[in-house]
Amino acid sequence: MRLSHSILLAAGLSLSSAASAQLLQPKPATFTRADSLRGNIDSPLRTCYDLNYYHLDVRLDPAKRFLSGSNLFRFTATRNFTRLQFDLFANLTVEKVEYKGKSVPFTREANAVFVTFPQSIKQGSREEFTVHYSGQPTVAEHAPWDGGLVYAQDAAGKPWVASACQGVGASIWWPNKDQQADEVDSMLISVTVPKGLKDVSNGRLRKVTTLKDGAARFDWAVRNPINNYDVALNVGDFQHFGDTYQGEKGKLTLDYWVLPENLAKAKKQFAANVKPMLKSMESWFGPYPFYEDGYKLIDAPHLGMEHQSAVAYGNKYLNGYLGNDRSGTGWGDKWDFIIIHESGHEWFGNNITTKDIADMWVHESFTTYSESLFVETMFGKQAGQEYLHGQRRNIQNDKPIIGPYGVNTEGSSDMYDKGANMLNMLRTIINDDAKWRQLLRGLGQTFYHQTVTTVQIINYFNQQTGRDLTPIFDQYLRHASLPVLEMRVVQNKLLARWIAEAPGFAMPVRVRTKGSEYQFITPTTRLQPVALPGATRDNVEVDTFNYYIGVLVE
Repeated sequence: MRLSHSILLAAGLSLSSAASAQLLQPKPATFTRADSLRGNIDSPLRTCYDLNYYHLDVRLDPAKRFLSGSNLFRFTATRNFTRLQFDLFANLTVEKVEYKGKSVPFTREANAVFVTFPQSIKQGSREEFTVHYSGQPTVAEHAPWDGGLVYAQDAAGKPWVASACQGVGASIWWPNKDQQADEVDSMLISVTVPKGLKDVSNGRLRKVTTLKDGAARFDWAVRNPINNYDVALNVGDFQHFGDTYQGEKGKLTLDYWVLPENLAKAKKQFAANVKPMLKSMESWFGPYPFYEDGYKLIDAPHLGMEHQSAVAYGNKYLNGYLGNDRSGTGWGDKWDFIIIHESGHEWFGNNITTKDIADMWVHESFTTYSESLFVETMFGKQAGQEYLHGQRRNIQNDKPIIGPYGVNTEGSSDMYDKGANMLNMLRTIINDDAKWRQLLRGLGQTFYHQTVTTVQIINYFNQQTGRDLTPIFDQYLRHASLPVLEMRVVQNKLLARWIAEAPGFAMPVRVRTKGSEYQFITPTTRLQPVALPGATRDNVEVDTFNYYIGVLVE
């Protein structure tokens, strides 16, 4: 076809830039054995044991940026074995691995640690070992985008410290099986801090113990399954205030831990955002997934992070994203982006967690989509759709949203805004908002407190809708370029086809002639007649507001 003689319509991307995206594919990444040691969730040295419980017990010296302590691993053997792998960054020292009161041998390679037991661990047996370690964890310079511990000071000059480690891995600061496929069923987090400071971690505060040297140990009990990157420490001279929310499962406790200088601002900002957020999220996705552990917001010296039941907040008590509307529509200026987005991860990322971070679109696409649903809840459907449409300006179409498996690597950052727009297209195709809400709520029920794969999520949608939506998911998740709807008018007949890479792509799409109502057509990748009476080259219109596609009319 000759583009110079075509009329091009697009929803945020011209055909020329779509073609460029295909031509300028990034070079294939190269991976090392260290990447595989970290990212391979199917390694026999990891699958041989199923985690049941951790007790992380550490002491933080903020002045020396030094962390020391232990982590107890309690597990069930899935087969007979004598050797297993856990993970801890190489700059931290494993002092000993203790099993049944005795030290057992271990070796290290990159950031992986291999433990050898004195006798075979039998399939089905419940065992435990404890890793003792110490060192100076990596300092995160640009958290939450890089990983490690963040060190800052409050207005009075007191230490203010937080962890942030998604992507790089929790083993950057504590020993664990550092993958998302295996979550502990529950956990105890004990953090000892200097006199005058507090630690706030996940779950509920069980006990505070003052030690002989004046330091205080804070014990936090997590009663729900938790992924490793969500485990958090937050250390500072925090002040606490609280509230409750009457939600779908009863009374949910709301606890807020903030620096003294932020107390007045926090009371105002949290009151304006948290309960409306919970009302919207529960309406669309079902009950908050962690009633047993409560909901917390904690002042953080970085932008924010979705730490389960202990959401880190650093948006400077501003609406928008640090005061800016990512959508450029004005709707994003009316609420606090970090409170809404990071709390949305309680449903997608924390309740439903992907086994491999290559599938992180499940976390980010649904959570980004939850922003538009929040806008819809507050200001109406049209506002939510406008917000979502505005987010397209952030899309790069640079590489596939799904990353390479087994090497601890995410895909394109388009998993946020492009993924959210993909989900909205599915809503448009289903064309039944009550059913759409039921589908979203069913996700939380079907995969409650589970780890999942992309295939499981797609199969769920296929089964619940009775449609084969796999080619649509594949085009938007596994390919960088957009599908292009080509239409031609030949002898007063409208012909249409999809130009797409996903096999079997046949997405229903809304079209009309100017002044008429939209109707669905379902082109395939073959040029075929479609029924649209009165269509001409100049009056045919495609719904590019609800569809993020390229359109070519010849």
